[in-house]
Amino acid sequence: MTEERHAQEAAQNEGEVVKKEHRIKKNEEFQAVFKRGQSTANRQFIVYVLKKEEQQLFRIGLSVSKKIGNAVMRNQIKRYIRQSVFEMKEGLASGRDYVIIARKPVADMDFFEVKKSLAHVLKLAKVLKRDFPVHKEEKN
Repeated sequence: MTEERHAQEAAQNEGEVVKKEHRIKKNEEFQAVFKRGQSTANRQFIVYVLKKEEQQLFRIGLSVSKKIGNAVMRNQIKRYIRQSVFEMKEGLASGRDYVIIARKPVADMDFFEVKKSLAHVLKLAKVLKRDFPVHKEEKN
């Protein structure tokens, strides 16, 4: 599957990933995850995870710094992250808030590299099943 085709599917599926109940939008919610959550990092991402027993599903918040690129680049990175999370949602632990912070090296990565790196850091954080398949389809 080409990257362009994958991006088109991502645009179609994007609404499924970012339903209101799956979002962290408020500053207070971000701050709670930063203060009380556990952080795990690799070269491309920092992931904060806060366990919430009363919560049935998981929520994600994204942060992509202006240092990474222009608005088009930052939005593309956010789309890649959202689509990656959507494709891994069955393997992700529910009842948690996730804040994903992208680092500079992400700007030079395509979708498949972003997904692989994000899966790596989520496995390090022990919130993605170890045996969860990351690649359903590879690049042609």
